[in-house]
Amino acid sequence: MSDARHHKENAITAIRKTVIAAGCTAVLLATAAACGTVQSLTAGQKVDEAVDRLGEQKSLAFELDLDADSAALTALAGKAGTDEELPPEFAKFLAGLRVEVSVKSRKPLADSGEKDLVGTSAKVEGPEGVLVEYRAVGDFTYYRVDMPALGETMGMPMPTADEIPESEKEFRSLFEGKWVKIDSSALEEAQKSGSSSGGADGIDVKTQQKIIDAVRGVIAREVTFSAKDGSDGTEHVLAQANFRALITAIVDKLGPLEGELPAGAELPTGEDLKDAPNKKVAVDFTLKNGDLTQVRIDLATLAEAPKGTKLPLVLKFTEAGDVSVPSGATEIPADEMPGGSPFSGALLGGAL
Repeated sequence: MSDARHHKENAITAIRKTVIAAGCTAVLLATAAACGTVQSLTAGQKVDEAVDRLGEQKSLAFELDLDADSAALTALAGKAGTDEELPPEFAKFLAGLRVEVSVKSRKPLADSGEKDLVGTSAKVEGPEGVLVEYRAVGDFTYYRVDMPALGETMGMPMPTADEIPESEKEFRSLFEGKWVKIDSSALEEAQKSGSSSGGADGIDVKTQQKIIDAVRGVIAREVTFSAKDGSDGTEHVLAQANFRALITAIVDKLGPLEGELPAGAELPTGEDLKDAPNKKVAVDFTLKNGDLTQVRIDLATLAEAPKGTKLPLVLKFTEAGDVSVPSGATEIPADEMPGGSPFSGALLGGAL
């Protein structure tokens, strides 16, 4: 493995860990408001109502990106434990990375089941355009991948369409950046059979409620909400908490429920939590005329980045994008696709 690629992987690991930690904080604080944890607080109620209004929509998209320049990301990558600087071109790629997910339903999203969905889509974009995209519409799941760009990002060359053997010619479209499709039912079966756990079940409704009940008391004690009016109907609600105290208290409350969680969903130990940042973190909710339009958190707080560095992680809510059936997609047998899903495989091997 080259030094440059090794450094990329170290930098990706550092950034991924920081994003996960920050994302967990944002989700916890948003869930606190959405679950009615802070009904007695006016600021919390506003977020609560805004989240409810998202669920009333039939079309919704959310976009996740790092609103940071390449210099800030290079500073964060310096914490990865290597002396070599993050390559400028890779820092630029990370700064331009964006994930967008769209969903459309026949019913309000809060009341929708799988059969009610018209379609869903997700795509990962870099500075030069879409790297990976998928759409689930009807009986099929559709994929397309920019293999050369993805290979460059991963630091390893990808095969070209001409290098695909005749016996696997149906894969050529994938390597040409064209749409391919896989039967969704067959894909699900292939993923289950390929899972070492045999396809672990999710958390049932009863356990979900227990988790909510366990968390809401902690949130009410540990989190403070405040509101500040802006212009043109814009308002900011700030949720603040000490990260280590919040996570530790929640893990303590969830401990008795660990046996009811899916396989692999192990709670962190007390030793793990000692490394959690002992700092106050803040999540900024932006409301426009009562609608939740953006959630923002500065990763620099959790990453212990150099003083003055800003690494905002931004989640934006908009109308859903295109979730229609792509034309001319080539069908690929699900059981012949390595890992069951080229989309998930590309994400696991990709930038974040």
